Amino acid sequence: MEQVVQAFIREDGEMRIPVLRLEIDYELATLHDALLNEDLLTIKQTKQRLEQLRQELILLEV
Repeated sequence: MEQVVQAFIREDGEMRIPVLRLEIDYELATLHDALLNEDLLTIKQTKQRLEQLRQELILLEV
């Protein structure tokens, strides 16, 4: 039973990785725009979101 659960989790994680990469790309574009506009609040929020996405991606790729 444990193997079935692990297989499901692994498959779900593999499907999440491409979505995470798209989310990271979007946040990087948002950060770029915020930097150009010198929008400090958006810069801070976007950096925090990118850090969360990075950590999730690292966990899934292990």
